[in-house]
Amino acid sequence: MVRDVLAETETTSLDGGVGMLVKKKGTASARSWILIDSDVNETIMDIDKYAIMHRVQIHARDLRILDPLLSYPSTILGRERAIVLNLEHIKAIITADEVLLRDPSDDNVIPVVEELRRRLPVVIGNHAELGGQHDVETGEEDESPFEFRALEVFLEAICSFHAARTTELETDAYPALDELTSKISSRNLDRVRKLKSAMTRLTARVQKVRDELERLLDDDDDMADLYLSRKLSSGSPVSGSGAASWFLGSPTIGSKISRASRASVMTVHGDENDVEELEMLLEAYFMQIDGTLNKLTTLREYIDDTEDYINIQLDNHRNQLIQLELFLSSGTVCMSIYALVTGIFGMNIPYTWNDDHGYMFKWVVILSGVFSAVLFLLIVFYARFKGLVGS
Repeated sequence: MVRDVLAETETTSLDGGVGMLVKKKGTASARSWILIDSDVNETIMDIDKYAIMHRVQIHARDLRILDPLLSYPSTILGRERAIVLNLEHIKAIITADEVLLRDPSDDNVIPVVEELRRRLPVVIGNHAELGGQHDVETGEEDESPFEFRALEVFLEAICSFHAARTTELETDAYPALDELTSKISSRNLDRVRKLKSAMTRLTARVQKVRDELERLLDDDDDMADLYLSRKLSSGSPVSGSGAASWFLGSPTIGSKISRASRASVMTVHGDENDVEELEMLLEAYFMQIDGTLNKLTTLREYIDDTEDYINIQLDNHRNQLIQLELFLSSGTVCMSIYALVTGIFGMNIPYTWNDDHGYMFKWVVILSGVFSAVLFLLIVFYARFKGLVGS
């Protein structure tokens, strides 16, 4: 049996359409959701998963991808009566006339809720009626389905979120890399290491969103499943059925397509599997997220080039240290030979051949020094001949 919420208060309409936030008490396993309908009436609910499954007619496996305790990649699923959407911090369920958004009090979700309030009302003529007031809009009539307007808000939010994170990363990374090339130090190396780790994590997240949009664009059947209003109006369970074809009228990146392109969508097609409008919408955000990924790829290449430059510098320093060590070792060996001769003649042992031969001292010193110097030079020339040290 589906466990319904213990207490429920109906949404009260204020100022001609803006809903009053109402708290609903739920069971111990309840989660906080915000429900926004097509009239922008809002309700805050603490509702469990069984009530959500019953309300939007989805399976538990579909709802599981919205669990924040489980690590699921970015996913957009089209079901018979709902779109299940998991885009990192944006976890939502879209139906033909309402949106369920999880954790509305989250700092990253609050701007999304504000954008939903602004964008979900239908724009008629040159005005949008909201709260009894008329806000001048673009002058284009917005007949996009409710689910597409909500989907566009979520796609724009996640693309803008990643674009902002990428810009912040670029702002920190490029100066840090330039500083590292000018001065190699432990502090600069550690700073670049942390930035590279952050870039790797961000790249993986952006790649998942891009792959999901690419998957949808490559499959017309999956895109047809997202036409909830068309399926609802046709009354047929077959994905992609319906007669009407809507055209874009949103003021965001999905609506920045040329007027000529929009005009081609305004014609009502007989093909009930036509997905041109959604394809244009997804393509616009795919290009945006792909541009963000290209920025991260460029940054990664810059980091790799910097690493190669640093490795070359470190190799040069290492070779210099090896050469210095070889010179010092060679000099030590030669001086050891000189010290050996000194030690032999310095021993306090009487020699018969040492008597009355004081003039030999200077020859022993000179010959030992010359021999040690020649040996040192021979070692150095041999090392250069073998390529052990640079010229």
